[in-house]
Amino acid sequence: MAARPTWQGHLKLSLVTCPVALYTATASNAHVSFHLINPETNNRIRMVPTDPDTGPIERSDLVKGYEVAKDEYVLFDDADFDKVKLETTRTICIDSFVDEDEIDRLYWDDPFYVVPEKGVGAEAFAVIRDAMKSAGKIAIGTLVLRGRERQLALEVRGKGLVAYSLRAHDEVRPAEDYFDDIPSVKADKDMVEIASRIIAQKETDFDPTDFKDRYDEALREMVKAKQKGGKSVVEAPEPDDTNVIDLMEALRNSLKGSATGAKPKKKAPAKKKPATRKTAA
Repeated sequence: MAARPTWQGHLKLSLVTCPVALYTATASNAHVSFHLINPETNNRIRMVPTDPDTGPIERSDLVKGYEVAKDEYVLFDDADFDKVKLETTRTICIDSFVDEDEIDRLYWDDPFYVVPEKGVGAEAFAVIRDAMKSAGKIAIGTLVLRGRERQLALEVRGKGLVAYSLRAHDEVRPAEDYFDDIPSVKADKDMVEIASRIIAQKETDFDPTDFKDRYDEALREMVKAKQKGGKSVVEAPEPDDTNVIDLMEALRNSLKGSATGAKPKKKAPAKKKPATRKTAA
């Protein structure tokens, strides 16, 4: 396996334990990325850690500090962090099982592939995996990952497992803080009926391969144009807001446009991909 594991340790269900590795299930390195350049010299800018009294300092010489008062810190080095030894530091402890729809989608976060280490642990992994598949439930566990103890949701996928880190309750802002100020408006029944017909005409199966990042593609085209000494501009006008007066007309015209256009094809069910589970409510 080419990728390096994000974490290595054990998966534990009651008294059954097996060695596993976690691999990040998503990739972001395919997108266009930029460096900071000094336009006067065309040199790439390097971020150098600097002490205000002594000047530049090597990153390897730095330690972490927790601010307890203004300009007062408690210092931690790697040895200090190693002294915090919870069971979940090296073990994914499965604590309970729930139905998938019991977990609000706001809490789903980063996905990881859970893979058994080669050797005797493969059989124990298969026992845990097949028992979970038979139960048809999502396993809830805990793990110390990237400096924090995180709750995980684990589900069976093929021969392996996928673990999603779950956001903590205090990380999710209450929807009421934003939705309570939305004015109470009773939508016109006829307009809702037309909008429902538009939705029905646009119904199709979800296929994540259909999505292309057009902004990223436009940036790549601009990079090519600049390499050739030219300029490339991609513009799209913002749509006008639909006011109450012409809302019905806009809906009717939308319905006509949908009817005259080709109806979306029904595709075979797309293979479920981890990244698609992270959705916003």
